[in-house]
Amino acid sequence: MSGASQQPFSAAQLPQLESMCAVMYTSSSAVERSQADEALKVFSRSPEYLVHCKTILDNSTSPYAQVFAASSMLKLVTEHSIPLPARVDARAYFLRYLAERGPGLEQYVITSLLQLLCRISKIGWFEDESMRLVADEGKTFLEMHTKEKDAARASALYFIGLKMLTMAVSEMNTPIPGRTLTQHRKTAVSFRERSLFSIFETSLRSLQYLKVNQHQQAMEQAMSLALACLSFDFVGTCVDDSTEDVGTIQIPSSWRSRIEDADTLEVFFEYYRNSQTPLSSTSLECLVKMASVRRSLFSSEVERISFLGRLIRGTKEVLSLQQGLQHHENYHEFCRLLGRLKTNYQLSELVGLEVYPDWTALVADFTIESLKSWQWASSSVYYLLGLWSRLVSSVPYLKGDKPSLLETQVPRIVQAYIVSRMAAPEALEEEENLEDQLDSLPYLCRFKYEETAAFLVQWLDPCISKFQAGEDIDRVEIQLTWLVHIVAAVIRGRVSSSGSEPYEQMDGDLIARIFTIMRASEANALHAQRFSLRSKQRLELALISFMQSLRRAYIGEQVVSSSRVYTRLKEHLGIDDHVAVMDALLGKICFNLKVYGSCDDIIDATLGLFQDLAAGYMSGKTLLKLDAVSMLLRCHDSRYFRFLDCKPGRARTTYYLTLGKLLFMEETPGAFEAFVDPFDQVLKGIAAARTAAVSIEALKGSVPQDMVVGLFRDLRGLVAATTNRRTYGMVFEWLYPVHMPTIITCLDTWADAPEVANSILKFFAEFVHNKTQRLTFDSSSANGILLFREVSKALCGYGNRTLDQRALTLSDPYEQRYKGIWICLLVLSRAISGNYVNFGVFSLYNDPALVNALDVCLRMVFTISAHDILAYRKVSKSYYAFIDALCHNFVPEIARRDDSILVSIMTTLDSGLKSFDVATSSQCASSIDNLAGYYFKHKADGIKPNETGVQLSNHLAKHQDLLPRLLRTLLDAVLFEECSNQWSLSRPLLTLILCTEPIYPDIRQQLIAAQPAESRELVSRSLDRLMDNVNRTLDAKNRDKFTQNVTLVRHEIKSKAPSSSVGAYAR
Repeated sequence: MSGASQQPFSAAQLPQLESMCAVMYTSSSAVERSQADEALKVFSRSPEYLVHCKTILDNSTSPYAQVFAASSMLKLVTEHSIPLPARVDARAYFLRYLAERGPGLEQYVITSLLQLLCRISKIGWFEDESMRLVADEGKTFLEMHTKEKDAARASALYFIGLKMLTMAVSEMNTPIPGRTLTQHRKTAVSFRERSLFSIFETSLRSLQYLKVNQHQQAMEQAMSLALACLSFDFVGTCVDDSTEDVGTIQIPSSWRSRIEDADTLEVFFEYYRNSQTPLSSTSLECLVKMASVRRSLFSSEVERISFLGRLIRGTKEVLSLQQGLQHHENYHEFCRLLGRLKTNYQLSELVGLEVYPDWTALVADFTIESLKSWQWASSSVYYLLGLWSRLVSSVPYLKGDKPSLLETQVPRIVQAYIVSRMAAPEALEEEENLEDQLDSLPYLCRFKYEETAAFLVQWLDPCISKFQAGEDIDRVEIQLTWLVHIVAAVIRGRVSSSGSEPYEQMDGDLIARIFTIMRASEANALHAQRFSLRSKQRLELALISFMQSLRRAYIGEQVVSSSRVYTRLKEHLGIDDHVAVMDALLGKICFNLKVYGSCDDIIDATLGLFQDLAAGYMSGKTLLKLDAVSMLLRCHDSRYFRFLDCKPGRARTTYYLTLGKLLFMEETPGAFEAFVDPFDQVLKGIAAARTAAVSIEALKGSVPQDMVVGLFRDLRGLVAATTNRRTYGMVFEWLYPVHMPTIITCLDTWADAPEVANSILKFFAEFVHNKTQRLTFDSSSANGILLFREVSKALCGYGNRTLDQRALTLSDPYEQRYKGIWICLLVLSRAISGNYVNFGVFSLYNDPALVNALDVCLRMVFTISAHDILAYRKVSKSYYAFIDALCHNFVPEIARRDDSILVSIMTTLDSGLKSFDVATSSQCASSIDNLAGYYFKHKADGIKPNETGVQLSNHLAKHQDLLPRLLRTLLDAVLFEECSNQWSLSRPLLTLILCTEPIYPDIRQQLIAAQPAESRELVSRSLDRLMDNVNRTLDAKNRDKFTQNVTLVRHEIKSKAPSSSVGAYAR
C-alpha cells in the first residue's frame, strides 16, 4: 500500500491490504504493527478515501479489513466535513450492508459498523429526517427475524437490531471529540424526547419475548439495552463515568407508568434468578438504576412505597435463597443495590414496611458473612458499611413508634468488622477501599459507643502488652495498625456526633492507649530495627491518621481544655491539657522526620500533620510556646533531619513553608538571621565555587546537583510563608543584592538540567508573586524595578538556552521542555501583573529588560504546538494567564511583531473560549476584550489613532476572519450554551461587534441561518434587540446596557424556543 496516497485504491490491491490489516491487528511485533499502521493511515486522512473504504467493505471477506474500513470511515466522518448527501447515502448503504451481510460478520465488525452508522446519525441529527430514524431502523431489524426462514440468520438479525439500538443510546449519550458539550447536549435531549422511551419499551418487550424464545446472546444484548437506557444522562449532569457511585436518576415524567408497573421490576429480578453471569449481573445493574429513580417521578406516595416494597421483597428473596451470590459480579452489584436502598429512601419508609424486620436481620447476617470473606469482598464491603452508616445516622430523625431494630444489629456488625480486620494485612495496602470503609465507621462505632469502646479495649490491651514485650511482633503490628485506624475513625466521629462527658471519657481511654503505642514504637530497641519494614511503616501511617483525627476533634481553634478527655489522659499518661497533647504530637513529628527519611509516604503524611497544626492561629500560637518548636527553628537542616538528604522532593518545600509560618508568626530579634544562616552558608559556598571554577562544567562538578535542587525547594517554601510586607521584606533584603547573582548563576549553569532549572524557576515564580500585597515597596524605593531586572536576566538566560536546543528530539517533551516554559510564563505573568513595577521606566531609560523578557517568552511558547498547549493542562493555564496579562498591559508588544504571532494568539484564544474550564474561557474573553478594545480605540479611524493601532489594522487586514471567528464563537456560547461565566463571556461581544461593524450583518445572518427553520424568526427577532439603546462607544455605562440586552435576548431565546432546537453551528 506504499503508493496508496498517490493513486486510487483498486480491488486488485485488496489482498495486500488484507494482509497488512491482519498484521496491524494481530502481529505480536510492535514494529510490524507500527509499520502497517503507518502505511494504512492514508485511508483516514481525506474524505476522498470514503469510496475506497466502501470498496473494501464490498469486496473483502477479511474481518480485519472490514473493521479497518469501518474505523477509517468513522474517523473521516468525525474529523472532516462530509457533504450531507454523501452522509445520507453512506447511512443507507450501511443499513443495506448490515441487513444483507450482517449475519455472517464477526461481532467486532458489526460493532464497528453500527458505531459508524450511529455516529453519522448523531452528527446529522438536525440536518435530515432520515438521520433521526435510527430507533425505527433498529426495530425494523427486530421485525426482520420473523420473515426469515433460516433460524440462525433470523437470530442474528434480531441481535443486530438490539445491538443497533444499544449503540444508538450509547452514541447519543457520549460527547464526540472535537464538538462542544452544548452540541452534544442538544442532540442528546432531542434523542431523549423523540426515541429513548420507545427504545426502553422495546428492550422490555424483547426481554419478555426472549424468556420464551431463549437466545443467550440476544438476552444479554436486550438487558444491556435496558441498562443503557436507564444509564442515559437525562439532564446533562453525569460528568464522570469512571465512578461506581450512582446519583439520583432523573427519569422523565413520561416514563412514570412504565416505572410504576410491577412487571418492570419483576422482569429484572426474574432474569437474575433464572440466568448466569454476565446476564444476571447486568440485570442487577438495572435494578441499581431502578432503585435510584427520583422521588418526584411517582404519581403518589402510595406508589412510591409500593415500588420500595417490591425492591425490598426482591432483595429479601435473594438473601433468603443466597441465589447467585457465589459469583463475584453478582455479589458486587447486589451490594450496590442494597447501598442504594437507603441512599434514595428514608429510614421511616423502610421501617414502615412489613418485611423490614426480616430484611434487616438478613442484611445484617449477609454483612457479617461478607466481612468474614474480606479477601473476596473487599471492594463490595464499602456499600454495605455505607448502608448501615446511613441507617444509623437517620435514627435521630425517626418518628413514630416502630423500632429501627438497629440497636441489636449494628454492634454485631461493628464487632464483626473489627474481628475480620485483625487478619487482613493485604487490605491495608488497598488505600482507596481502606478510606471508604473508615469513612463509614464513625457513625457505626458511636451508635452504641459503650459496647464498641469496651470491645476495642478488649483487643487493644493484650495487643499493646505483646507489642511492648516484642512478642509475635509481625502479627501484632498488623492488628495494632487496624485498631489504630479504627480508633482514629471513632475519634473523628466526635466532630459530628455527641460530645457528652461519658463519650469524652471513652474517647480519653482509647486515645491514651494509642499514645501508649506511640511511645512504645519509639522507645523499644526492637522496634528501631523495624523502621524499614512495611508492616512497621503501615502502623506509623495509622498513627499519623489518628493524630489528624485527634487534632480535628480536640485541638481545633475552639479548644476546650477542660474536656473530660484530658482527665482520662492525665490519669493514664500524665497529659493534662491540649498543650501537652500538642507537645506529644510535635515530638512524634520530629521523630518521624529523623528516622523515616527514606519513606515518602510517612514523610508526606507527617509534614501534612505538621502543616495543619501550624495553620490555625491559636494552634500556631500554642506551638510557639513549646520548647521543641524553638529548638526546631534553630536546628532545622539536614544535620538534624535525614529526610532532607534522602531526596530533594516537594516535601522540603512543605517543611520550610510550615517552619516559615511559625518563624514569621512573632517578631523575635535575630530569629530570622539565625534561621537562614544554613542557607546563607550554602549560597556563599556556591558563590565561592563559581569564582574558583574555570568553566560551567567545572562548577557542575564541584557543586552537587541535588544540593542545588534542595536549596531552591527550601527557599521557595520560605518565601511562600511570607504573607505581608514585613516578612517579605526580610527575605528580599537578605537575598538581594548579595545572593541574587549566585541564584542566576545556578540557573545559567543548570539550564539544561530540567529538575534543577525547574526548581529555580519555581522559586522565582513564588518570589515575584504579589499575593496578599506583600510586595509593597516605599515610594522612594527602586526595588520593584530592580527585582524585575533580575527576573528578566533569569528568563533571558534560561530562554535562550532552551531556544538553542529546540531542534533536539526529546523523549519526554513535557518534562524536558514544556514544563520549564510554562513556569517561565508563570514567572513573567506574575511579575507584570503584580502592580509593583512602573514599566514605563524601561522605555524611558532605554532599558531592554522588559522587551527582552517578553520577546524570549513569546519565542519559547510558540515552539509548542497549539495542540500541545491545549493538551497539557498546566501549559494551557500558564499560557492563557500570560496572554491575558500581555493583552491587558502590552498590546504594542504584540502589534510590533510579525502577524503570525497575532494569528497564533487569536487562534488559541478561540480554542480557549470553547474550553470546559471556566477560568480559561474567562481569561480568553478578557484577553479578547482588551485586545479588540485597544484596536477599536487606536485604529486609523478610531478615537485616538496611534502607530500600534495602525500595525494591528495591517495585521488584521491580512487575516480578515480572525475577529469575525471570535465573534461567532462568543455569540454561540453566550446566547445558546449553558455557561456559568456568561457575564465574562459577554463582555467582549460589544467590542467585537464594533470592530467588525461592516460585516456584522453577515455574521448575524449566518447565525440565524444555522438555526432550525422553526426557530429562525425567534432568533432574528431577539438579535434585533441586542443593540437597543447601545451607542458606538466602550464606556462603562454603554457596556452595561449592552450586557443587559444580552441577558434579555438569551432569556427570550431560551424560554420561547422549541426544546433543544437552537444553537449556532451545532449541526
